[in-house]
Amino acid sequence: MARWRIVGGMLAVCLFLVGGCASFPDDGSRTWHDQVESSGELGGPPTLDEPEPPADPSSGNAPPPTSSAPQQPAGCEDPDPQVVATCLSPVGAIAVLPDGFSALVAERTTGRVLKVQRGSAPQLIATVPVDAAAGGLSGLVLSPSYAEDELVYAYAATADDERVLRIAPGEAPKPVLTGIPRGPGGALGVDAATGSLLVATGDPGGAAGNPASLAGKVLRIDTLGRPTAGNPAGTAVYASGLSNPQGMCTGTDGTTWVTDRAAGRDVLFRLGAGTLGTPAWSWPNRPGVAGCSVLGGALAIALTGTKSLFVLRPGQDGTFTGDPRTLLPDAYGRLAAAAAGPDGLLWLGTVNKDGAAGALPKLSDDRVIRIQPPTGGGASAA
Repeated sequence: MARWRIVGGMLAVCLFLVGGCASFPDDGSRTWHDQVESSGELGGPPTLDEPEPPADPSSGNAPPPTSSAPQQPAGCEDPDPQVVATCLSPVGAIAVLPDGFSALVAERTTGRVLKVQRGSAPQLIATVPVDAAAGGLSGLVLSPSYAEDELVYAYAATADDERVLRIAPGEAPKPVLTGIPRGPGGALGVDAATGSLLVATGDPGGAAGNPASLAGKVLRIDTLGRPTAGNPAGTAVYASGLSNPQGMCTGTDGTTWVTDRAAGRDVLFRLGAGTLGTPAWSWPNRPGVAGCSVLGGALAIALTGTKSLFVLRPGQDGTFTGDPRTLLPDAYGRLAAAAAGPDGLLWLGTVNKDGAAGALPKLSDDRVIRIQPPTGGGASAA
């Protein structure tokens, strides 16, 4: 273990400061100086132990020589110990399984749901019919009672509409909620208080303000697709005001966050019933907010455009404490999916093969990565 810490320390990229472009709505536009931390390929988790002093070569316990450049993938073999799965299609969502070592992965463009684990070939669980051009498969969550029923729920854009589907072992996916207008984005979550499914839907244009439409909303439904008791209007609609939602995540305190690509800026909402209103955070530079996860008191948001991980520390009443941090800049490319593991580790998925300008896939893309979250804690990912 000491040897691996030495190697990780030697390969870590030095920290440096850059100017941030995020704004904090309560205080107006503001320039932040993000602390940028890069592990890089083979660099290890964002939080590392302090490197130990080099071993005395005369003792016979010196570490093996290392190259100044990280090893590069060879086909689907990726030497990075944080990489769990390789050679996937763009990853739309991740649902970590209770064992913490395996996860279900949604391929956005193919509609495949795969079980992945480091050292094993991906296993096909189900295939959801999708329209890849309309967004494909973008949401995946475990049933609130997964330990008993082994059910999984998916959000998909099809040729006719967008819908929530239930995936049961050995069965074809079955619709739970249909008729959602086709629009940009889409994500799934679970309401901690009620065990309901939370469904973030995109707005194809002007529908978010229409209370009769399911577009541009956060829907709160039970696992059979029925509105949850306590929704503001007695319908499936819980909140409105979304444009192009990309991710949803809930912390241990029950607070749910939604990332959205709004007109002219990317934003982060703190979910509440009714109209979403003023964002909790905004990015005028539009870095491409995507999936999010709350771990160890930190809110981590995957960014596709700037190919990094943005980290905030939520405080009380929807505020934030300390300065934001930018991690893993261009270490794995365009990060999209994010999910928390039960062991305190953070899972990320890439979309380097989505055809976006500036995306340069590696031989092993697209990939699923399992790392230690920026605040430390949790088991070792190695």
